[in-house]
Amino acid sequence: MPSTPWPRPVLAANWKMNLGPAEARQFMAAYLAQPPARHAGSMIIFPPAVSLVAARDAAAARPGIQFGAQNIYWEDKGAFTGEISAPLARAAGATCVLVGHSERRHVFGETDEETGRKCEAAARTGLTPVLCVGETLGQREAGETETVVLRQLRAGLARLTREQVAGALLAYEPVWAIGTGRTATPADASTTHAALRVAVGVILGDPHHGVPILYGGSVNPGNAAALLAAPGVDGLLVGGASLDPASWAAIAASGERPD
Repeated sequence: MPSTPWPRPVLAANWKMNLGPAEARQFMAAYLAQPPARHAGSMIIFPPAVSLVAARDAAAARPGIQFGAQNIYWEDKGAFTGEISAPLARAAGATCVLVGHSERRHVFGETDEETGRKCEAAARTGLTPVLCVGETLGQREAGETETVVLRQLRAGLARLTREQVAGALLAYEPVWAIGTGRTATPADASTTHAALRVAVGVILGDPHHGVPILYGGSVNPGNAAALLAAPGVDGLLVGGASLDPASWAAIAASGERPD
């Protein structure tokens, strides 16, 4: 498989609307006081925008940790009160940005077209887009999982060059499993990841591409290792369980490989 700038496992923490600057500094101090995970994977933390600089600065002693924005607008600047552009996110220290998270889609009404514009803006600015796709419970029960996630995937990547697609990250997060305590089984995750991997291979003209695909949805220290061991699962996108330093350290340790 071709090399990737994202060594596996890729472990991403989405703090959502939690942990202000002081709390972010406290989190990083507590996390960094614990032994680092014994694997050469990648770690990305997505704090709220107001905490991005504080979290980044507090993690200076562990340069391998990267930080990202939870959302961006597709214009570089202008009269868009309350929005954050890709250049502003990058200036604050972000290297990645979440695009199309289920809450952006289903709470704020973000469309497939908008995810494509945001991915384009991120890539244009040098940020890695982390495109999130996933189906609702009703869509899953109707047998529409693959149709939905592939539609979201193609729309999100439609404006990117092949090189930009090859440098992106993907996250499969079934909506019915986010914050509900319900988790897709490792086999469920593998099945959907396989479909996504094939679709990306078609876009790139390379079935053996190295684009990492993460699983997200009620990930916790108890199920992280089993999910990471599932075929085709290259990492995890973690919400609530990433807000506690000890819990996050346990999830990071779940990616350890035997010596």
